[in-house]
Amino acid sequence: MIVDDAPDTLEMLQRNLVSKGYQVYTAPAVVEALKILESATVDLVITDYKMPEISGIDLIRHVRENYKYLGIIMITGYPSIQGAIEAVKTGAEEYLPKPFTKGELFAAVEKAFHTMKARRRKIDASRTESTPYYGLIGESGVMKKVLREIDKAASTTATVLITGESGTGKELVARATHYRSARSSAPFVPVNCGGIPGSLLESELFGYVKGAFTGANESRAGFFQTADGGSIFLDEISETSLAMQVSLLRVLQNKEVSMVGSHRPRKVDVRILAATNKDLPGIIEKGLFREDLFYRLNVISIDIPPLRERREDIILLTNYFARKYGKEYGKPVPQFSDDVLDALQRYNWPGNVRELENIIQRLVVMVDGEVIAVPDLPAHMHFSAFGGTGFKRTLAEVSAEYIRNVLTSVGGNKSEAAKILGIDRKTLRSKLPESKRTPFSSKADS
Repeated sequence: MIVDDAPDTLEMLQRNLVSKGYQVYTAPAVVEALKILESATVDLVITDYKMPEISGIDLIRHVRENYKYLGIIMITGYPSIQGAIEAVKTGAEEYLPKPFTKGELFAAVEKAFHTMKARRRKIDASRTESTPYYGLIGESGVMKKVLREIDKAASTTATVLITGESGTGKELVARATHYRSARSSAPFVPVNCGGIPGSLLESELFGYVKGAFTGANESRAGFFQTADGGSIFLDEISETSLAMQVSLLRVLQNKEVSMVGSHRPRKVDVRILAATNKDLPGIIEKGLFREDLFYRLNVISIDIPPLRERREDIILLTNYFARKYGKEYGKPVPQFSDDVLDALQRYNWPGNVRELENIIQRLVVMVDGEVIAVPDLPAHMHFSAFGGTGFKRTLAEVSAEYIRNVLTSVGGNKSEAAKILGIDRKTLRSKLPESKRTPFSSKADS
């Protein structure tokens, strides 16, 4: 396909290439070229550099991130070293300044086809492995700092408050802290405080005696009794009610719990590890979290950086998840093209490591072939020449697009998307009009 806004150039290139036996499509602008790419099979794109509205550079980026193994040649009547560098860096195999001879054209086309075939055979040799530290993977400076903090926290019995965005691995940090400690042979009990209704949380944490309430046909120990001698991990601690916070403060102060329906407290030896993705000091200012409980929990604090602040760990994580799910599903471990690795490192990862894991899992399952290329990635990770970053859209439109992208990244799981977005599922539904629901929205939520 030849793309140029000069009719004479289109006609000349088409005539010369047809004489060599090539089937040729022509387009006077990028918009028409994109329509041809959607409807026809094209192996090589020859595009002018400067064109009205959408440039040849934008066309190259669009092709590189939406079509596998497509060759690209950039031609221009305004040659410069900077232009050549930009074209090649964006993804062009060849850069031809006008005017050029038929021989130069044919040589460039043949070389581009050779490069395209080599790309099809290329298998990414980057298979760097990292030994997980209790499930945690990372060799960046910020992750090494987290691992050092875990070791220090594990050597004490003090309470630990783990902070970080959704999907950063707060439970993994809690598990590592427990299993590195002297309590490693005792139970580690994780509790999602935000996933248990407030009316049930007290009986789940502290247990209840027979007859304490309707349906309590027998006494039952709570999570604190189960964790006796070990550690309890209270995830989403910010979601607890003020009344529950008083009870937790009593546990921290007196090392004892009272089962629902009983007035006799029981001693427990439990280390508390808590986590939140919220700004607790800000919630304290609003009167929704007790300041005294915050200071009791925040004896040792470990803050986990978001994935966008540890981009050097992305390839390690990608290869780890590829091996993990290749083995789990009995499929060959895929290879990742350089363009894919670049795209993964450029992406902002609102869902952090959890989002990366979900995407790699889906790629292992859905992609056929040995090499994963940029077109295999979710659409919201592609560059689009149609899209751009103009300022013509309303805030509601931008917000809805971002929410749909997050939903796509987690396979349509609304609960997971709501966690990443920091909103509840009811709010998520209200922000997605029926006409703009994600294709996954018909799936059952988990």
